[in-house]
Amino acid sequence: MPNYHDLRTAADYAERDYARVFPQMTDAERVRCITGLMRLKIGLASQIPARRTETNLLVASWNIKEFGHTTQRLPEAYFYIAETLAAFDLIAVQEVKSTLKDLEIVMRLLGEDWKYIVNDITDGTDGNAERSAYIYNTRRVRLSGLAGEIALWDAITHDSPLGLKQLKRSPYMTGFIAGWKKFALVSLHLHPGDDDEDVLLRGEEVRLLLKALKAKRKGLWSDNLILCGDMNLYDSKDQGVMAAMAQAGYRECEGLIGKDTNATLTEAYDRMFFTQNDYFHIEEDETGTEQGGVFNPFGFVYRDADADKYLAEMVAVYGGDKDLAGNAADRQAYYVNYWRKNQISDHFPIWAELVTDDSGAFLAEKLVEHQT
Repeated sequence: MPNYHDLRTAADYAERDYARVFPQMTDAERVRCITGLMRLKIGLASQIPARRTETNLLVASWNIKEFGHTTQRLPEAYFYIAETLAAFDLIAVQEVKSTLKDLEIVMRLLGEDWKYIVNDITDGTDGNAERSAYIYNTRRVRLSGLAGEIALWDAITHDSPLGLKQLKRSPYMTGFIAGWKKFALVSLHLHPGDDDEDVLLRGEEVRLLLKALKAKRKGLWSDNLILCGDMNLYDSKDQGVMAAMAQAGYRECEGLIGKDTNATLTEAYDRMFFTQNDYFHIEEDETGTEQGGVFNPFGFVYRDADADKYLAEMVAVYGGDKDLAGNAADRQAYYVNYWRKNQISDHFPIWAELVTDDSGAFLAEKLVEHQT
């Protein structure tokens, strides 16, 4: 649970000098943030499974828009981001920018039980000065010692018809341990776009990545892999990528299949693929479907009906020629299509519930083996 010291009353601060991240927040802003957090907590509790000691792990992936670059986020937005992250145990975050300012703010709100690990930014126009991060709850999961970017080499790329030598944004692989489970996540942010050339390039990125992973898995300390992130996949265009993933032995979490992950609810850009065996699998619900989903924070904070509450904040950063104060339609369009995405993100977090305790099944299997 994040800390809420910034949301205390003046009487609390008079009694004790609480460490604050946003001492400039007004009482009205605190009240607005508190009511938003109360709605958000209810939403998260209703959609995200509960933590069960030593038996499950909640793994998530989230492209947080320009995390560290945009200057538009209000203090309350950081609380909403932290509250959402805290519902999970391990989160792969894409689009972390060259500065770690936003990440450091969120970590202060999450508290001392939470840690992060990041890779270096990918420079150049294609890299967009982005990096990936893993944020994790140290009470639930720990680092294995494996961490690094996946760089392609000549034996992998020599047959590329596009002459591709590296992915535009470096895949970031990191190993973790939770309970009995040892596994590695590979955080991805693949080439965007739905033009034929874009789809072809993205497919080649995936082909070369899968080829490299096949070679590298021979020396990994664990064969359990999760490929996740903003893959920029289009259901109508990227069937070849899906087929390649399946052929290489990666399965998409059933709970995520067919669910849009962008804020406009038009595409499933963000994905999560698993290798799977008898002792590395996803929890199932009562219908036998693998537990996973997409969480839409705009159902609880920065809701469609909340635009008028943020008029002053929108006008302060708006650079267009529309009359936000006088025209309700223009105000609503800017709020929904731009402003609130700059507060939270233009992507929603995706998640899956990983089983971390198969001891009962293991013992039963060994008993049968001894008796036969």
